[in-house]
Amino acid sequence: MYKDDPRTLVSTAWLAAHLNDPDLRVLDASWYLSAMNRDARAEYEASHIPGARFFDIDEISDNRSELPHMVPPAEKFISRMRKLGVGDGHQVVVYDGLGLFSAARVWWLFRLMGHSDIAVLDGGFPKWSAEGRPVEDVPPVIRDRHITVRRQAHMVKDVTQVARAVKLRDWQIVDARSPERFRGEEPEPRPGLRSGHIPGSFNVYWADLVNDDGTVRPPAELRQLFTAAGMDIERPVITTCGSGVTAAALSLALALLGNSQTAVYDGSWSEWGMYPDLKVETG
Repeated sequence: MYKDDPRTLVSTAWLAAHLNDPDLRVLDASWYLSAMNRDARAEYEASHIPGARFFDIDEISDNRSELPHMVPPAEKFISRMRKLGVGDGHQVVVYDGLGLFSAARVWWLFRLMGHSDIAVLDGGFPKWSAEGRPVEDVPPVIRDRHITVRRQAHMVKDVTQVARAVKLRDWQIVDARSPERFRGEEPEPRPGLRSGHIPGSFNVYWADLVNDDGTVRPPAELRQLFTAAGMDIERPVITTCGSGVTAAALSLALALLGNSQTAVYDGSWSEWGMYPDLKVETG
């Protein structure tokens, strides 16, 4: 079990103890792949942690981009956070409906926007529910709150920067997709994308980061996952996946191991796999 850290990961017990703190804000950031056949918003409306607001990953994004849920412009992030009543001085806890899947994306997005007082709920909504903790089906009362953005540009990479890293090998690249997708043995869920992975990248499947109950594996086990993949976790890392969601789970895991030199490739395979002039490896 991890020591509760309001900047990375907190337990259900910690959240229960702080749930009525006036400056605590809880976000339900559930998001699912289409193949999962789950409706995140409908599930939130039916049952959520008391006071939780729904963070819509697809809507709070850059709708000017053809790529899915890319980082929103700062002004849009500010606007949406004010509507959710989340702002300066708040401690944020974010969770999702799988334990650790999409919540880390929002944890990373807040940090990208300059807000480090945010933690992922270890085990997410499944663990909270299994413990019989309180839930509700009514929306919270929202009070507008100003939020300041100080974008941390080093925490995100674009396709040009990733291509440069492939060439120079100054950053390690790790892919959160399944081993079958990484090796190119399984077709991509998004049409029109090639199969395979970014040349020279490593593979650590996001689902291997968690125990059966959705909580994060102990540090020694996390470290073994990365080293077994061939990585040096002391060196800078670019995390990637299918569309930039589970890549952030790798960033969270690396942060728990003390590596703060990480950046998410926002376009991930949705972008790299689309361009025929970018090299692809399989196997």
